[in-house]
Amino acid sequence: MLKIGLTGGIGSGKSAVASIFNVLGIPTFDADRQAKMIMESDELLVSSIRKEFGEESYVDGKLNRPYLSAIVFGNPAKLNVLNGLVHPATISAANTWMHSQNSHYVIKEAALIFEAGSAAGLDYIVGVYAPEHIRIQRVMERDNASREQVLKRMKNQVNEVLKMKLCDFVIVNDEQQLLIPQVLQLHERFLGMKGK
Repeated sequence: MLKIGLTGGIGSGKSAVASIFNVLGIPTFDADRQAKMIMESDELLVSSIRKEFGEESYVDGKLNRPYLSAIVFGNPAKLNVLNGLVHPATISAANTWMHSQNSHYVIKEAALIFEAGSAAGLDYIVGVYAPEHIRIQRVMERDNASREQVLKRMKNQVNEVLKMKLCDFVIVNDEQQLLIPQVLQLHERFLGMKGK
């Protein structure tokens, strides 16, 4: 079974691309969504986050996202600490999930595949590219965020051009090129491939 990573910067359209693969019957693992669930369900991780960031990190058993975001998105060292706690648990969950699937290939959607060090366990990586001005606009609308807030989050990710150079395949999501034909082309290609 092929293990395909799907990545791209914030606002690039990874989720839209993942949903197309899903419609084609390909199992998809949303690492960002799973990480949020693990941050509330994994007792060891919850304890580590509380110890590092304070009891205010959780309210009634739920992650206090605004509190934690205010701490980490302005402080790269604190963000690295949080990622160092969350990424190993998420990578482990993804690996367990992948081994339980029965499909020619699976998709692991994750914004930080290279940053988290999880590229090594994947056969191929697909990047979703969108120009920065489009990404900023999408995230501002999606998250009701200011331009400054979006730019602050973008600073914590690998440069988009460099990220795409690290990928084996790139899907362009610039509101000019259609997504579905690009995904279908990759789908056919993956069906004819074997793992590395």
